[in-house]
Amino acid sequence: MTDEDTRENVLPGSDEELDTPDVRGYDFSGDFDFFELLDSYATTGFQATHLAEAVDITREMREEDATIYLTLTSNIVSSGLREVVAHLVRENYVDVIITTSGSLTEDVIKTAKPFKMGEWDADEAALREEGINRLGNIFVPSDRYVWLEEYLYDFFDDFFAEEQVRTPTEFAKELGETLDDENSILKNAADNDVPVYCPALTDAEIGNFLYYYRQGSGPDVGIEVLEDYDSLIEDGLLSDTTGLICVGAGVPKHHAIMTNLFRGGADYAVYISTGMEGDGSLSGAPPEEAVSWGKIKDEDSEPNYTLVEAEATLVFPLLVAGAFEDERTA
Repeated sequence: MTDEDTRENVLPGSDEELDTPDVRGYDFSGDFDFFELLDSYATTGFQATHLAEAVDITREMREEDATIYLTLTSNIVSSGLREVVAHLVRENYVDVIITTSGSLTEDVIKTAKPFKMGEWDADEAALREEGINRLGNIFVPSDRYVWLEEYLYDFFDDFFAEEQVRTPTEFAKELGETLDDENSILKNAADNDVPVYCPALTDAEIGNFLYYYRQGSGPDVGIEVLEDYDSLIEDGLLSDTTGLICVGAGVPKHHAIMTNLFRGGADYAVYISTGMEGDGSLSGAPPEEAVSWGKIKDEDSEPNYTLVEAEATLVFPLLVAGAFEDERTA
């Protein structure tokens, strides 16, 4: 093998110039502009570019007057993203919420008692002795749940007074009507007629307290989920266009894509997730997989879905700023 042969292996060259934008980040040398910074993500590469795609797709949802589904897991409400979600609901930027029981639990608690900043590296046994529960680097004293039990028992009496079998959406709406906190997701949803679906209502402290309440009230007290599922499907069928913003995964995300299957798939989808695809789990499944099931449409003309592989507290506020608060898109 000659030197020329080895050189071709090391430096093979290319025949054509690529017809794509140059990779270029934000220029901090001039006056700082936050929205220009977000625009620069489009050519920054890696997950920044996926976030720029998410902003563009969400803007298009709004331009097309899509019915926007926001799905979220309970850790979103545990964190300071609760205020971000409440803002979206207050401003009528989203039309449907699908979430978990923990979200309802923690939204109610925070109307009266805050969560506190803690540490990832903590003495778990000592925390248990002190009556402190850890969520990542967030601490939640157990007295919050003692207060919640008393609050819910008063609520349950009224909620089940006339009908003993109710739905999760009725539960969320009527519970929201009792709250007095402008940063409450449930209060803003009740005030703005945004339905809050919670298909796994028992999977948190609310479920525990429902269990205890039922022991004292009798077996006729119950929660019916199928009626809510009917509503999700039928309302989706009546929508000309639908868009999904899925923050986290699990049951909320799948409820959104599964019910959109009945209308031939969602028109737009934005996922924010750290789930890995390699284990085949739903939490790590990218939007392309939902396309194979017919749960998200695949538009050949332009991108209508994207996945931002990033932790939500870092990127969700940026998505909201770029897609909903940039005056240039109003």
